[in-house]
Amino acid sequence: MESFKSSQVSNWSVYGIPAFQDNYLWAIVHEPSKACMVVDPGCSRSVQDFLDSRGYHLSGILVTHHHMDHIGGIDALLSKAAKDLPVYGPASGRVAQVNRPVREGNAVDVHCLTARVFEVPGHTVDHLAYVIELKDTMNSEEVWMFPGDTLFSGGCGRLFEGSAEQMFESLQKLNQFPANTRVFCAHEYTESNLRFARAYSPDSKNIEAREIEVRRIREAGLSTIPTTLGVERLSNLFINATNPIEFKQIRTAKDNF
Repeated sequence: MESFKSSQVSNWSVYGIPAFQDNYLWAIVHEPSKACMVVDPGCSRSVQDFLDSRGYHLSGILVTHHHMDHIGGIDALLSKAAKDLPVYGPASGRVAQVNRPVREGNAVDVHCLTARVFEVPGHTVDHLAYVIELKDTMNSEEVWMFPGDTLFSGGCGRLFEGSAEQMFESLQKLNQFPANTRVFCAHEYTESNLRFARAYSPDSKNIEAREIEVRRIREAGLSTIPTTLGVERLSNLFINATNPIEFKQIRTAKDNF
């Protein structure tokens, strides 16, 4: 799959850059200046090819967590970038290239857009998410969310380090935004997530409808991402869990599916 434009509001665009087997690296571009900030550049070649083919230049990097498929391309990109290129990420020190550590409540300037930082432990203990509310800058109700491996279309990240309680609270934190929030997940897991959801909740018409739609999208060779919080509220078992115990039961079932 080639890189694709997934959203545009006024002068700002978001592009998806496929990498590896199922990763999406996200590029936030200010079109007039050709400045591009990349989220979780796990593959330098994919990002550099995208930049070169479209005439963009790298202006910064946002990191959600330390796994190599999210940070593996940073060194190579920095070797070709401006000396003071900002790399935002967790303040835990686990990503050596981060030179602008951020925490819950911090804000990051993304080409005059404001990305709010949220701590969302669960997949890892120091995982971050970035949320851009476009109403802060222009007359748009659109919201762009970059949750890394915390929230997926139809699912959520595995609990490699954090607890079920932490992930439950993290998903609740992300779910506070409006239904039209566009969720730029880091992996194309939708089809397999919904296969599990159908097995776990076979009577849900919303899940059945979403699975049929996703199958059609994938058969056409297209991406199911971004999703929206509105779609996830209808079809994502994890974000709809009512308490940590229910969430843990669903997560355990998915891990053993």
